[in-house]
Amino acid sequence: MLRSRFFAIFSVAVIMVTALCIGVKPVQAKDYWPTAGNVSSKCATVIDAETGTVLYEKNTTKEKYPASITKIMTAMLAIEKGNLDDTITFSEKAVYDTEGSSILRDVGEQLSLRDCLYALMLESANDCAYAIAEYIAGDIDSFAKMMNEKAKELGCKNTHFVNPHGLPDDDHYTCARDMALIAKEAYKNETFRTICGTKEYILPKTNKHDKLVMHNHHQMLYPLKTTQYLYDNCVGGKTGYTTVANNTLVTYATKDDMTLICVVMDCITPAHYIDTKELLDFCFDNYQMVKVSDLTASKKSASTGDITTADDYLSIDKDAKVIIPKTAKISEITSKTDTDNTSGDSVGTINYYYGEHEVGSADIVTNKVKVDTYEFDNESDTATEVKKGDVKKIVIPIIIIAAIVVVIIIISRFIMRYKKKTELIIKDNYRKKNKRRRKKGPNYL
Repeated sequence: MLRSRFFAIFSVAVIMVTALCIGVKPVQAKDYWPTAGNVSSKCATVIDAETGTVLYEKNTTKEKYPASITKIMTAMLAIEKGNLDDTITFSEKAVYDTEGSSILRDVGEQLSLRDCLYALMLESANDCAYAIAEYIAGDIDSFAKMMNEKAKELGCKNTHFVNPHGLPDDDHYTCARDMALIAKEAYKNETFRTICGTKEYILPKTNKHDKLVMHNHHQMLYPLKTTQYLYDNCVGGKTGYTTVANNTLVTYATKDDMTLICVVMDCITPAHYIDTKELLDFCFDNYQMVKVSDLTASKKSASTGDITTADDYLSIDKDAKVIIPKTAKISEITSKTDTDNTSGDSVGTINYYYGEHEVGSADIVTNKVKVDTYEFDNESDTATEVKKGDVKKIVIPIIIIAAIVVVIIIISRFIMRYKKKTELIIKDNYRKKNKRRRKKGPNYL
């Protein structure tokens, strides 16, 4: 009985010491992440355009032919590296080395880069894609190299381009995840947003043709033949189709201060529109945008690891936002600080999480505060003021060590008492035995 009690107390002590050493994690709130019904598109994803938070994914890293959604990358590079007012002259290759959708330009015809971009994004003109690539890089191979470099810069891992228009090629592929990253980057540019969201554009008269009225082929934005797929929240996008790629579609939609990007690939008509609408409705219904300032409003400062923004010299980007399920509470959002990647006024980044899902981030930036200088500023000071974070780092280990010592003392005293009591029992038994021997005489043994 005594031995059982000893081991029970000893086990409790060990558990206490272990808990103090490793730290007992608080119980997390339930990580409820909304789950959409399955869609017929072979690959699909929805992300938030501002934070990059992934709201839905299905086979997002599977390599697929992109078809004409390739032109989002082409347009982005052209806007970044070209001059919208520059004149592009169509070469023989631009006219005759392309097939499929075009605006039927002639060799030697001249259009501005701006007009070519509208034709590229609205009419999905392959001849304009070729002409743009030659204008930007000199030839198709050089432009494709630029496309791949940009994709790698954006973090694309399953993408390789060989042309600017998306016509079939075994070495021309991407995935839903990578396409969403490309679409997100492109949408940061105001010119791109304007062009991809334009419903109708009049191409002016050129040296070869009269003016041409062009319409956006994205039926959720502009209904060419039917209003069945018209979507009020759609603000732009790009269609794609080839026999090997099936339908591909990138859609931008805005509602309640959220702009979402939906990418679907390898879809049979009309699944690309049906799936996109269902996914966008689902995400708008189940997620909300929250300002980072709301996450820290009840606190005097935001904890950022070794950095504290209570300091006059640092602050969190006040415009940063996170996107979370509507069922989530602000108190359930956790954060981690990354100080490895810094640039400009940024000294680090706070990444926010809901459960295991990353839901946004905010830069930690330096404030324009003048620091008073003194004669001893550059001298070493062994009595440097200890920050609150440093005090915490010192006090906690001391408390843990003290607790361990107390537990060890208690266990030691219990062992000594047990040992002493055991010795008394042994002595008492020995005396009783000798007493019985004396009573029975010397022949007892």
